[in-house]
Amino acid sequence: MAKKGKRYRQAAEIVGQQDGPLTLRQATDIVKQTATANFDESVDLDLRLGVDPRHADQMVRGSVALPHGTGREVTVLVLANDAKQAEAEEAGADHVGLDEYVQRIQDDNWLEFDVVIATPDVMGQVGRLGRVLGPRGLMPNPKSGTVTMDIAETVKEVKAGKIEFRVDKHGNLHTSIGKASFSVEEIYENARAFLKEVLHLRPASSKGLYFRSITMSTTMGPPIRVDRSSVLSDAR
Repeated sequence: MAKKGKRYRQAAEIVGQQDGPLTLRQATDIVKQTATANFDESVDLDLRLGVDPRHADQMVRGSVALPHGTGREVTVLVLANDAKQAEAEEAGADHVGLDEYVQRIQDDNWLEFDVVIATPDVMGQVGRLGRVLGPRGLMPNPKSGTVTMDIAETVKEVKAGKIEFRVDKHGNLHTSIGKASFSVEEIYENARAFLKEVLHLRPASSKGLYFRSITMSTTMGPPIRVDRSSVLSDAR
């Protein structure tokens, strides 16, 4: 096992002083104390869900607009026909077009963007990019709101802090909910909004515990266990 640095060990001591899992609000307070890196660390949530994504009816996938954004700049690519391109540009999309971008992604593996938004009428062309975009979680999808005719509103939401998430094949869900420079209240409200949406998306076929484990951490910090029961009450 790799030896942990001094800052990590000091942060781990703070976490170790806590008595068992913490409420979501307590965890946000502690996570601020463990952010000691010399850069603005991300604050992450890691969930293990009681679902089996091998079954289509237990896939947990969606999007949520974080109340205080993510704290980082998001590069948006919009794939649409001419009629919608001006709308996308006015809304603040970074890259707008269709054929030339489909070609660049397909032939040159061009991936200088964080989110792809497409209109339904061009999905026949965009579908060819599945092998490139799919494994990276970048493929536009109606369930996540990135296949839409409401291009302007979607671009604005993404730029303001709307995030997409998807459970992996082991039932784990990982996402960043802000930055260590955020206030405790901002981190708490972002975490609560995310967990509320995940709870809302609980598959009807999921039995037993849904939130099996929840941890919060900064990029360089130790994991902080969050009490599941506190999350259920906070997220309702």
